[in-house]
Amino acid sequence: MTGTLGILAGGGPLPGRVAEHAVQMGRDVFIVAFQDFAEPAIVGSWPHEFIRLAAAGRILSSLRDHGCTELVLIGPVRRPSLRDLRPDVEGARILARIGRALFAGDDGLLAALVRVLGEEGFVVRGAQEFLGAGVGRLGTIGRHAPDHEALADIARGVAVVQALGQLDIGQGCVVQTGLVLAVEALEGTDRMLERAGTLRQPGPGGVLVKLVKPGQDRRADMPTIGPLTVSNAAAAGLRGIAFEAGGTLLTDPERLRDAADRYGIFLVGIDPASCGTGGQD
Repeated sequence: MTGTLGILAGGGPLPGRVAEHAVQMGRDVFIVAFQDFAEPAIVGSWPHEFIRLAAAGRILSSLRDHGCTELVLIGPVRRPSLRDLRPDVEGARILARIGRALFAGDDGLLAALVRVLGEEGFVVRGAQEFLGAGVGRLGTIGRHAPDHEALADIARGVAVVQALGQLDIGQGCVVQTGLVLAVEALEGTDRMLERAGTLRQPGPGGVLVKLVKPGQDRRADMPTIGPLTVSNAAAAGLRGIAFEAGGTLLTDPERLRDAADRYGIFLVGIDPASCGTGGQD
């Protein structure tokens, strides 16, 4: 018999969506809500406990006490400095096991964390296994589609993000008429969009491209797009967003579509291998 699904929850709405869909699938859930990141209004409908990020001993014991056998890591968590971590005894032991990956990019760190959780007896599952329609598919969403010029910017963005991903730096960039305005690093997508807006050039607006990093473990830190991403892209003067089909989580597909239509922005799921786009809905 499958045990309780443990959800390690950062910020945003997706931890609640995973819990909701898992319950609909007949699973019991328990949420470890990371203190200062998870939102009480999101996790409050399900059994949960707020725990400090580095309190690994308490996290593991809480998961085991609630019969968790499988885990999902979902929701953004800002990487704290070593000075701010203040790990408990078990946390210090796990940090030692993670080793050099602690100082690597996000993908290296998360891959090491997934490995350690597996060694602790848990099976780590991808959030996409529980979100269904919340995973972006190939093709356009909404009324607007990229034109020939935008498709060229998407192709340029794919090349840039794949190069960044090889170095485990980021998952996104902004391109305008072939010019790379900004690349995503530690600051995240929203801050990158803010910066890109200050660098906007005359002519058609730029394009945000978000991809899974090459070789990335899709059980953690998949690219995520929500209505706020669309409004921030519009504020930065962008005309569209391209994301990897099958590899991007959409926090609220209906609101996302409505926001894109309202701002006149295209949303398109792409296959990075061909930079092709599917047909219009």
